[in-house]
Amino acid sequence: MAAANSISVAGVTKRYGHHRALAKVDMRLEAGHLCALLGPNGAGKSTLMGIVSTLVRPSAGTVEYTIDGTRCPHGPRLRSRIGVLAHEAFIYSELSALENLRFYGRLYGVADLDQRVESLLDEVALEPSARGRAAGTYSRGMLQRLALARALLHDPPVLLLDEPFTGLDRTGAAALARTLRRVKSEDRVVLVVSHDFEALAGVCDHIVVLRRGKKVLDERRGDGGFSFDDMKDIYHQFDE
Repeated sequence: MAAANSISVAGVTKRYGHHRALAKVDMRLEAGHLCALLGPNGAGKSTLMGIVSTLVRPSAGTVEYTIDGTRCPHGPRLRSRIGVLAHEAFIYSELSALENLRFYGRLYGVADLDQRVESLLDEVALEPSARGRAAGTYSRGMLQRLALARALLHDPPVLLLDEPFTGLDRTGAAALARTLRRVKSEDRVVLVVSHDFEALAGVCDHIVVLRRGKKVLDERRGDGGFSFDDMKDIYHQFDE
């Protein structure tokens, strides 16, 4: 039985002038699994994430999306079904956490918005005392928590996270790991770029490794997924 939500990447290549960032990458992501996209710096991970998020156009190849069992063409409707946490947080520094999420929630037409906002801020463990304060006063870890809440706000069937553990303390990393377990169990497509193998251990059950723009490994594993040692060994096998 085909997954209700899936992404098929076929022959994706990206060039920036004479520089080739990606070369004929194939990958299939399916709901109910968490895929970790690994590789050394400059391997093309963020470029591929940008292409899958529809924010970057490939030079060649295709990315096809199936949402709720139906092929979903590129456009505003598809973008509204994708939650992205990128290096740019897309947070308005002069607004508070509550104001930021309410603003984005109105854009997405989120129902029961105030309740949804408070629930997500609880889930990402952003302190209640900070929620009414301007986001420009937040630490890197607090901004990361808020950006994660923004990515989850509209309940997207596709979740793309680029280094989501950056700046998080132990409490924040544990909260994010719990969130990843939850969204994975809810039959969403989840793709994560991260070097925090400890946080992903036992949650990640699909690994794709890029090296110099090419896919060099694509492995799935059941029975609890990949352990910390598994992920570390795989990463160092292809590290430059």
